[in-house]
Amino acid sequence: MHHPELTRRAFLAVSTTAALAACTTMKPNTARVVPGRVSPNARLNIAAVGIGGMGSGNIDRCSTENIVALCDVDSGHAAPVFEKYKSARRFTDFREMFDAAGNEIDAVVIATPDHTHAVASMAAIQRGKHVFCQKPLAHSIHEVRVVTEAARAAGVQTQMGNQGHSSDSIRLVKEWIQAGTIGEVREVHAWSDRPVGGDPWSDFPMMARPTELPAVPEGLNWDLWIGPAPMRPYHPIYHPMSWRGFYDFGTGPLGDMGCHILDPAFYALDLGHPAQVQASTTHKGDASSLETYPRASVVRYHFPARGAMAPVDLTWYDGRLLPPIPEMLPGDFELGTNGALIVGSEGIILHGSHGAGGARLYPESKFKGHTDPPKTIARIPQHDGAHEQDWIRACKDGQAASSSFEYGGPLTEMVLLGVLAIRMKDQRLDWDGEAMRVSNNEEANRLVNPPVRAGWDL
Repeated sequence: MHHPELTRRAFLAVSTTAALAACTTMKPNTARVVPGRVSPNARLNIAAVGIGGMGSGNIDRCSTENIVALCDVDSGHAAPVFEKYKSARRFTDFREMFDAAGNEIDAVVIATPDHTHAVASMAAIQRGKHVFCQKPLAHSIHEVRVVTEAARAAGVQTQMGNQGHSSDSIRLVKEWIQAGTIGEVREVHAWSDRPVGGDPWSDFPMMARPTELPAVPEGLNWDLWIGPAPMRPYHPIYHPMSWRGFYDFGTGPLGDMGCHILDPAFYALDLGHPAQVQASTTHKGDASSLETYPRASVVRYHFPARGAMAPVDLTWYDGRLLPPIPEMLPGDFELGTNGALIVGSEGIILHGSHGAGGARLYPESKFKGHTDPPKTIARIPQHDGAHEQDWIRACKDGQAASSSFEYGGPLTEMVLLGVLAIRMKDQRLDWDGEAMRVSNNEEANRLVNPPVRAGWDL
């Protein structure tokens, strides 16, 4: 058996909070905004919204700066982080945080569940704060577009939390593609073992909405956790672990891992907007009436030619489904649990999940002794926290971070179009990316910009 060296960073795909949104009537608070060109020795004042899961690590990797305010709707789950940063002011409602401490805040880390990324990001952007937001950038395509455009208009520095985009390996893959190392690329296959493999929601059951009505735990503000989603009673299956699997809160395996695994192909091949997408899933009947994502799915994207680059067919597999083994690999080749194959006319790039980790060229016999092309893409100093520190650097010198919303937004739109196709299973969706519209399916268009709870509009 062949065993590719696919390294994969440990990844906690969970955060634990939501917070109240800023309405469009909010007035920007610009009393303290870093203009984008300050001394690199100056320390930013950073606030964080959603600190019990991924947010905890993001904050630690920003601790070179002043952590001045922390906000979480679940004081119990967030208690270790509150205790660690004792001098930071504590909040449950981030509107209250901005009202009370806004003049002290330069930048905000957002690590809430998917369904509240957009409202929290907009609240910060409208006040002129720099934003680091976990992936996916938002819960719907419409939210992604609005947040991306708002950040551009405000001139704030941004970063999406697909940390692999700050790696050396993703830049090497792009240089291979640009140099023609594997020839013309027309085919990409990407896969993840989630949701039935990997943590933290590997045991997530595809189920109907729970009917039990347990008491809301002390310290959890359930109304704020629900945020813009339709109200439903509290149940421990949603928080803190399995919210990713529910349509109303998460974006499933593709939304969870696609911003990592599809990132290298999207970046190296300049994919942009797909023209069509279609999904097959293990769900039976009308998937749009269900509560949760399927056990497994296959999503097929078609990207048109981009300048001199050929059209590309990209296929995503999850739930332990795997692509066929290409002819240039041995028939018993083991693909691993998460990764992608970028298939060219002259060779194949195989990489792992985050930032093209473990990228290798195949067939081995052809590329033995291969010399990499010159490094034409600037590297980011590699260390734990490189992605967060790249954003901090951008906040200070005004030069965009590696996965600013200008890049992370379009990547997320592509990923979420596949998520939409999963909910419209077995239907080909023709996509007009510029108009942000499915041209052949009105029912699908309702999922491009789904309704939100009153008062939570962007």
